[in-house]
Amino acid sequence: MPRRRMGPPLTPAFVLLLALSAVSPASVGNPEDYAADEAERTAGENIVFDDYRGKGCVDDSGFVYKLGERFYPGHSNCPCVCTEDGPVCDQPECPKLHPKCTKVEHNGCCPECKEVKNFCEYRGKTYKILEEFKPSPCEWCRCEPNNEVHCVVSDCAVPECVNPVYEPEQCCPICKNGPNCFAGTTIIPAGIEVKVDDCTICRCHNGDWWKPAQCLRRECLNGQSLS
Repeated sequence: MPRRRMGPPLTPAFVLLLALSAVSPASVGNPEDYAADEAERTAGENIVFDDYRGKGCVDDSGFVYKLGERFYPGHSNCPCVCTEDGPVCDQPECPKLHPKCTKVEHNGCCPECKEVKNFCEYRGKTYKILEEFKPSPCEWCRCEPNNEVHCVVSDCAVPECVNPVYEPEQCCPICKNGPNCFAGTTIIPAGIEVKVDDCTICRCHNGDWWKPAQCLRRECLNGQSLS
């Protein structure tokens, strides 16, 4: 049998290179990672979660209550009784909050009003209960206990003159010179006879300022009265 020709023998360094090339970089890790993974897996296997079903009840903070024990599950919850089927909680009929309540706290089973509106708002301003004020010269208002504003508008009397004026901060017009009326185009005071020219004497109607004055004309000669 003919003998085959063998190649040169492999060196130790070449054998080590082949061994390293057969291992992928992803398979080489930090030894510490292996230790951490193993510890986590072992701890997970040892965790035991307590099961209180049929034995007790747990509140929001994790506190365990025995069967039949009364407790509050949370900060703003109604009281409950621990049963085998779980907490059975009270469902009370809470009182209605005041319609003017401005601050509500939820620190118990029912919401509680801590602050009631004790003022009135009117045209962008606030007023105390029972406070009286005048938003305009013609209005008189009061802040009522129900937080509503009640106003009365002035009913001005008819002025007894033909030339009334409005003064600042006054609602109704006033007759600064007293009652008067028209005698033609001339304004004369009421209550007296007024000689409007050399031949004419006029007088306002009593109480009827809006009527023209009563005038008496006399016979005149060249502007002079003959009487």
